[in-house]
Amino acid sequence: MKKVRIGYIYDSKTLGKEEKTFLKLAKKMNVELIMFNLADEIDEYEIEKKAKLCDVIYNDTADYITIEMAKTLEALGKKVIDATKIYYYSEDKWMFFLKCRQNKILTPETILLSADMNSVKAELERFNHWPVVLKRVYGERGEFVQKADNVHEALAKIKALWAKGNERLPVLAQEFIKSDSYRVTVIGKKVMQTAVKKCHGWKATGCYAMRFRKFKMDNQLEKIVKKLVKISGIEVCGIDLLKKEGKWLVLEINAEPSFNFFDTEREKLIRAVLQLLVKKA
Repeated sequence: MKKVRIGYIYDSKTLGKEEKTFLKLAKKMNVELIMFNLADEIDEYEIEKKAKLCDVIYNDTADYITIEMAKTLEALGKKVIDATKIYYYSEDKWMFFLKCRQNKILTPETILLSADMNSVKAELERFNHWPVVLKRVYGERGEFVQKADNVHEALAKIKALWAKGNERLPVLAQEFIKSDSYRVTVIGKKVMQTAVKKCHGWKATGCYAMRFRKFKMDNQLEKIVKKLVKISGIEVCGIDLLKKEGKWLVLEINAEPSFNFFDTEREKLIRAVLQLLVKKA
């Protein structure tokens, strides 16, 4: 039986727990991992040479440089999980909000703000949700997310978001919901893990959480997750949710989700990813 060869995109000067676990399990499953490390010098001829060996490629990092690497590999005719179009549509926070609204999935109230400060001021006053969460349409780990208690503070923080990273990307205004953050990890349309993220601060992302515990999904949430997986098209994803007055609200969906919530389940999740990739190959 032919050995499946899977390309593996990562970005690290040394192998971390995740990379080591992928390598260990791949060996047990008679799968060869071909490593594409973005921390190394990028040589387009070496990339093309290695890409020819791959049956399918897995992107295991959400860093922005990854998008260019993944697009390069797609241009070379390779299937990348997850495809780069996911970043521009399903992971675009405004596009995701619109998809949810079209499919009658509840989300926090959200508006897309203008690029002109005078218009932004008027838009925020009409929106009238205080405090308000301000976030760029692209971002990870809560890096480009702020909270403001009034218009004056919001305008200052939007200017700071525009200045940060030297990119004036569009900004959303979203109602702030005081809630624990609920994460559902899905691999190949199957729910593999749930986690409640307890935070001391107001940000509900995993990197700000101090502790995690599992939670049981109810019928309503199972239907929401099934619909989200279908409309997003993401094969390996983490879905973040909040609760408001007993109802589930979807915050966002992410490809390349973290597998770090429970150390004892890391191998289970990575094995499921490898099994999915073998099928896709």
